[in-house]
Amino acid sequence: MQPTVTFFSGFNINDLWFLGEAALRTMWISLLSISIGTVLGAIFGWILYEGKLAATLTVAPILDIFRSVPLIIQLVLFYNFAPIVGLNLDPFASGVVILTIYTASLVANVARGGIEAVGSPMRRAARSLGMTYWQDLRHVVLPIGGRAVFPAWVGVALGVMKDSALVSVLGYVELLKASQILITRTQEPFLILTLAGAFYFALSYPISRYAAALEKRWAQ
Repeated sequence: MQPTVTFFSGFNINDLWFLGEAALRTMWISLLSISIGTVLGAIFGWILYEGKLAATLTVAPILDIFRSVPLIIQLVLFYNFAPIVGLNLDPFASGVVILTIYTASLVANVARGGIEAVGSPMRRAARSLGMTYWQDLRHVVLPIGGRAVFPAWVGVALGVMKDSALVSVLGYVELLKASQILITRTQEPFLILTLAGAFYFALSYPISRYAAALEKRWAQ
């Protein structure tokens, strides 16, 4: 049996692997929540822009609640009250549900701003060329409005990735929860938190750099 390589008192190579697996869990729950939440948020943003009275009166207050109530409270309440209505979800599923709705509530305003960024004259011109309403949305509003609000969406995505650490209160072993477990065992808080921060940076930095490269390409 080969001895375990130990870097510091109590911290070894297996612990580093444990943090790496937790970082992948953070990436997975963030990817699911941001992807689904972005699609829902775009739909909600369109509803808010169109301003249909019934939809606005129902959608807008719900989105305001999810934007205003601290995320950790949403997670705890949903996880504890979901079984009452017959939803026996594990911490991962509960985290995905709440993070998705939370993302959608933030993206909704971003999407509405993107639609508003496309001027009425341009949209009228598209309609005068024979485009239908949906063709106008797809070929005019989405490319132009999407570019206008892309930086804001990137900010939302990065924020949700960091906020995913709050799912640890439900017992889901993502990066923060794994760090807490290792700190308790190794008593090396500075080392563990530094490594956790490095993993968060490794997850976030490529996204921000790729987004910056896209913006630069669009500006040319």
